[in-house]
Amino acid sequence: MNEAIERAAQLRRLLHQYGHEYYVLDAPTVPDAEYDRLYRELEALETQHPQLRTPDSPTRRVGGAPLPQFPSVTHVVPMLSIRTETDVTDQGALAFDASVRRELGLDAADAPVEYAAELKFDGLAISLRYEAGVLVQAATRGDGATGEDVTQNIRTVRQIPLRLDGEPPAVLEVRGEVYMRRADFEKMNERQLAAGGKTFVNPRNAAAGSLRQLDPAITASRPLSFFAYGLGEVRDWPAMPATHSGVLDALKAFGLPVCAERTVAQGGEALARFHAGMGERRNALPFDIDGVVYKVNSLALQRELGFRTREPRWAVAHKYPAQEALTVVEAIDVQVGRTGALTPVARLQPVFVGGVTVTNATLHNQDEVERKDVRIGDTVIVRRAGDVIPEVVGVVLERRPMQAVPGGDLFDAAQQPLHPPYRLPAQCPVCGSHVVREEGEAVTRCSGGLICSAQRKEAIRHFAGRRMMDIDGLGERYIDNLVELDYVHSVADLYALTLDDFLEMKRRADERDGVTPETVQAGKIPTKWAENLIAGIAASKRPPLARFLFALGIRHVGESTAKTLADWLGSLAVVRRAPAALLRVLPDVGGTVAEAIAEFFAEPKNEQVIDQLLAHGIAIADEHAPSAKLRDKLFAGGSKPSAELLGALGVARLTPVRSRQLSDALPTLAALADADDALLAGLPADVVAALRDWLAQPVQRQRLLELDALCRELHAALPAQAASEGILAGKTLVLTGTLPTLSRDEAGALIEAAGGKVSGSVSKKTHYVVAGEAAGSKLTKAEELGVPVLDEEGLRKLLAG
Repeated sequence: MNEAIERAAQLRRLLHQYGHEYYVLDAPTVPDAEYDRLYRELEALETQHPQLRTPDSPTRRVGGAPLPQFPSVTHVVPMLSIRTETDVTDQGALAFDASVRRELGLDAADAPVEYAAELKFDGLAISLRYEAGVLVQAATRGDGATGEDVTQNIRTVRQIPLRLDGEPPAVLEVRGEVYMRRADFEKMNERQLAAGGKTFVNPRNAAAGSLRQLDPAITASRPLSFFAYGLGEVRDWPAMPATHSGVLDALKAFGLPVCAERTVAQGGEALARFHAGMGERRNALPFDIDGVVYKVNSLALQRELGFRTREPRWAVAHKYPAQEALTVVEAIDVQVGRTGALTPVARLQPVFVGGVTVTNATLHNQDEVERKDVRIGDTVIVRRAGDVIPEVVGVVLERRPMQAVPGGDLFDAAQQPLHPPYRLPAQCPVCGSHVVREEGEAVTRCSGGLICSAQRKEAIRHFAGRRMMDIDGLGERYIDNLVELDYVHSVADLYALTLDDFLEMKRRADERDGVTPETVQAGKIPTKWAENLIAGIAASKRPPLARFLFALGIRHVGESTAKTLADWLGSLAVVRRAPAALLRVLPDVGGTVAEAIAEFFAEPKNEQVIDQLLAHGIAIADEHAPSAKLRDKLFAGGSKPSAELLGALGVARLTPVRSRQLSDALPTLAALADADDALLAGLPADVVAALRDWLAQPVQRQRLLELDALCRELHAALPAQAASEGILAGKTLVLTGTLPTLSRDEAGALIEAAGGKVSGSVSKKTHYVVAGEAAGSKLTKAEELGVPVLDEEGLRKLLAG
């Protein structure tokens, strides 16, 4: 056995060395047959003695069993993106250098800043975690804070060492890019064609798709490569280099592949030369890039420069000009995104641009369509923006199809465009709900968030979330299958699902995916998972009002706004009836938010889903009378409407001063609907004219009478006096970092119980920031604005008075 242990260790060392020479250095020292012989010998040893198989064994590269899904991974050090410089001239590099010097307080007489310049690879960002030199985990970037665990798949990438050389730190997280070389991509597509399979569009998509295969054997068959370019978490590295370029040299010495196309540059002009030089060589590189990256070389200076929001001040990606081509717009369609955004998309005559054949290009939004005046039949310039997303840059007007003006002279006919200007539809092309466009926004959105199939998966994920309805066990995979297999059309359908529905869904999903679980092969049908889901759905039927409102996914309504609606209005019935004018008087509910809430409940299809939810047994657990504080918001004594409510009607020229004047004159809100000259006599002529114009709109009088009726109902239901306020009433607090003993939810609950409000962002209106360990940009913002910062002990003292 001792001989077997020694031989296995020797074989692992040799195979690691030969693999590194072949895959990373491209300089093999032994024939392939010798590598294969040693590999088979190690494989036989491990088969005979399974305890000899170590995590860094080369035999682990074949991949493990297929995964049902990728587990999530929380990045200890977030994988943040860097700012993109879209000025593709030398000025982009010079502007970055100038901003760094300005942040460091350097003037013209000071020495140039030293930078590390490298390539911006076109692949998929990955974080590799090594502990004691052994690869233990690999994760995708995800949203920067949380990614997917792709360790099994990463083990199949032969350029990535399973064990590091030398004396690496106790913990070393290596950030880098998984990509596919152009030659490997072309060979793979040739094999796919020969096998009658699907070809891939470009190397980047092929690399990203390969890495996200649930079966590692598929990933192992794909020719993936890797470059390391940075660090995540590091522990116990006494000899850690002082510069970024030194870090890359160290990673290379550990056996990780590092791109040789990099340099250390002194000042902005040297960066510009690197950018220009790599631009000239771009097409000759064996892999795709979409720009270069500049980083301040000194790690100490990087720490001094810090971050701007979620982007480092010490780094930038400098892009190259995108490739462009001419083609013709054959049609303009509308795509509805998962958040309800309507995006016009040009359907194009196929054109080869940026290395791929493009048939569709985004027109972004109605404003962009009008600005560029894109019409059906137009010849347009298409660009792959950032070498990834095709977009229409502009129209070649001299090629626009024209027609003679009707009734004109046949021999000297005036011409007009054959096709009219394009307008987005007034109804969602997917569900038929009305579309809305908020003031100041470019995006037009479908209002049918609870019913629209384009938004269905996202709506259900949100609805079932832990901080919303908290449906235990209803994960993303089940939601995808419920929607795709047509079991759920809205969130209300969740409460009509039966055990048989779940079991049938699982069977159909397995058939679709070509999977036969071992339990099914053994003649057993597991039901416990489905029973747990049914129980989880049933347990969610008595939510607090705030959580139910948050779960509906109303645009702009987060936890804080949902709590305001619940606290002030008390019941779902009142919230559903509340018009925008009433909502505007509530604390922290501005005009945009009020309109979004009113629009949501004005959509009949959303109302239908809420009615179905109530019919399925949803019962709000904590409904109560409206807050007594609402009296001062709505009334100025008796039944007289308050100046604040009148100002919320949205009448032009009705300023706070004029609203108070009008409030004094009106006996009731309904009286405004038939206001005569005597009632308005004290107001200036321009205010009277604005009121007359507003009332002349047929819908406004009816809305005014409905608001008056609702206000009267509320007045009758209001408690005699307001409940006593907590010690933090009127205070806004922001939580950041990890507190010693309190979770984020627990701290938030304590603050809200004391009458305070928890916000997600720091502003001048923030009263306190509560900061724990690893507090990020929110703490920085608080210090910049002079907002008081508390630790957990300080928060407890504040709560105790």
